[in-house]
Amino acid sequence: MTVPAVGSRAPDFSARNQYGEPVRLSDYAGRRDVVLVFYPYAFSQVCTSELAALRDRPELLAAAEFLAISCDPMFTLRAYAEAQDLPFSLLTDFWPHGAIASSYGVFDTERGSALRGTFVVDRDGIIRWSVVNPLPEARSLDDYAEALAKLHADLR
Repeated sequence: MTVPAVGSRAPDFSARNQYGEPVRLSDYAGRRDVVLVFYPYAFSQVCTSELAALRDRPELLAAAEFLAISCDPMFTLRAYAEAQDLPFSLLTDFWPHGAIASSYGVFDTERGSALRGTFVVDRDGIIRWSVVNPLPEARSLDDYAEALAKLHADLR
């Protein structure tokens, strides 16, 4: 699996969010920057701490559309979003299992889950920043904020 390079077109996808609503990456083209946050498992300790920290940064959430993606089923994601009061879409990559994570080079075939990959995609559908962390290592929200601030500064 190869992670798409910064500067390349982000692979488009369609998935269902925690409410069963269809979400397509290309729907944001020309309208909004998107941050794709791949995470391994709903309700796990590190994933929950990462997504709760994101929930608690409204200024960061206002800077782009955040789409959190895991291979968990939709109903698990709905329960997870409600339990954690998550205000952003949780997308299911359950079937075909891991197809979206695979297209971004962050699917762990041994575990059947996504790795901790994050991709900042601009309004033109181009990947402007990315990071992939090992499963036990949480990502830095300050890195997201810095990447988005740079992207917005470059647009001026």
